[in-house]
Amino acid sequence: MKHLPGYAAGRHLLLTVLLCLIASMGHSQTQEEVSTDLTAPVVVDGQTVITLSGTSSFSAEDRAAVVSQRIIEIADASESMSMNIDVIENEFGHAVNIDGAQVVIVTGPDAGREGLDDTLLTARLYSELIQESIRLYRVERTSAARQRGLIAGLLWTAVFVAFTAILVWLNRHLKTRVERLIQRKWRVVEEATQEIVRSRAIAEVVAVAVQGVLMVLYFVVLYYYVSIILFSFAETRPVATLLLNHFTDPIIEAGHAFVGFIPSLIVLLIIFFVTRYLIRIARVTFENIEAGTVRIDGFQAHWVWPSFNIIRAVLIASAIILAFPYIPGSDSAAFQGMSILLGVMVSIGSNSVVSNILAGLFVIYRRSTNVGDRIKIGGHIGEVTAIKLTETHMKSFKNELISIPNAQLLNSEVVNYSQHIDGRGLLLHTTVGIGYDEPQQKIEALLIEAARQTNGIKKSPPPFVLRSALGDFAVTYEINGFSTRGNQIPRILSDLRGNILDLLHREGIQIMSPHYENDPETPKIPEVPEPEKKPARS
Repeated sequence: MKHLPGYAAGRHLLLTVLLCLIASMGHSQTQEEVSTDLTAPVVVDGQTVITLSGTSSFSAEDRAAVVSQRIIEIADASESMSMNIDVIENEFGHAVNIDGAQVVIVTGPDAGREGLDDTLLTARLYSELIQESIRLYRVERTSAARQRGLIAGLLWTAVFVAFTAILVWLNRHLKTRVERLIQRKWRVVEEATQEIVRSRAIAEVVAVAVQGVLMVLYFVVLYYYVSIILFSFAETRPVATLLLNHFTDPIIEAGHAFVGFIPSLIVLLIIFFVTRYLIRIARVTFENIEAGTVRIDGFQAHWVWPSFNIIRAVLIASAIILAFPYIPGSDSAAFQGMSILLGVMVSIGSNSVVSNILAGLFVIYRRSTNVGDRIKIGGHIGEVTAIKLTETHMKSFKNELISIPNAQLLNSEVVNYSQHIDGRGLLLHTTVGIGYDEPQQKIEALLIEAARQTNGIKKSPPPFVLRSALGDFAVTYEINGFSTRGNQIPRILSDLRGNILDLLHREGIQIMSPHYENDPETPKIPEVPEPEKKPARS
């Protein structure tokens, strides 16, 4: 009877199922005694026929290679679909002979690996599987099978050529359309940013990315095309099987791993969306607090975004802790070792960072320093522009950016010129030395007038003069005035000193500080022009 390939494959599958059923009814103890690491498959035309165990003098790989070669030699010796099969007992077990040639000797370990105690039954099952393999080998090398392989190869070649033509067309037209679409969509952005965002550059990047995707797709299809063409012919089928296994098996394993990861992925997505929703609620809440819609007693305006950042960091850290067990590979030794290494590195190098972060929290919430305040710390005076978790930024009078670690800010004396202890404001002062021959009432009146003429010094409470020292040659007068403009102290003091110079020089009074030895021949007083009188209003 003539056996077709479908019939042979069906019979081969039936015998395989029968062998598995018989093996499942065998003794489990025998299965445990045989190590699967000492077995090797007998492969013919890329298909596994049987699996053999190794012996003390003959490895499993060597046995499988010899049996495969014998099956191929027997299959090439004839084109007939009928064979004479004999199972003969010998000192090692039972030998399987086909057409008078010995193919394989079934030993006790072979039977034990199949879960059977009887080598005779195992040899008969092996003989059926080998017989089907030989028949399939001969069928696949008939002229009809070669014609079918040739026709299939031509059809697949035509499909591949058509696919290549479509891909070339897409590569030409899709690039142009993508560039036009990107340029049209980004033209408004380009005009708004004055060509900072160039639409042409973005379009080229997207076009290159599309070309890369098409190129990867082409090589994947080419790989499978070559594998299918090789699989269409019996002689090249082992190579095709090797190619398909090397490329497809990892993809299938990755797919199975992804399917097994789906429950954990669902949990991770739930954690992600819940965390994102909570962060959004926190953002909206603090935006309303900043706008004044929601009011909390004692909550300062400059606390809004630092508080939001702290809550967001806590939510993200909690989400990472909850999601960690569901991350793929989190229980592996490599992942755990990397986590320990990162923990050690952070613990070693984060002492100063942690201290500055804690100090930053105290600086933010203790109300002594706010953004926009004019402060003095150490030898630096400037305006606070930003208070971060680890450092505070100041802008000096010279427009210099000064970065101060929060730990230093917390542990140092800070003079704040912007915050007022009472409603009078900040008391500004400067000193000047005048000789004993000048009436003190006159000097006091001139200094008070200089303070009144200075923009930034309040008229109420009025300026006042203190006599801070009686020196060897001069009296040191201190003019004091209140101001609410703490961020303009240098300019206000400069104007005050300028007004003092103008008034004293106009009155012919010589300043005798900081040092004085004797009277000069002529007083050191510059000529001061009289201030222009404004015309009286009619």
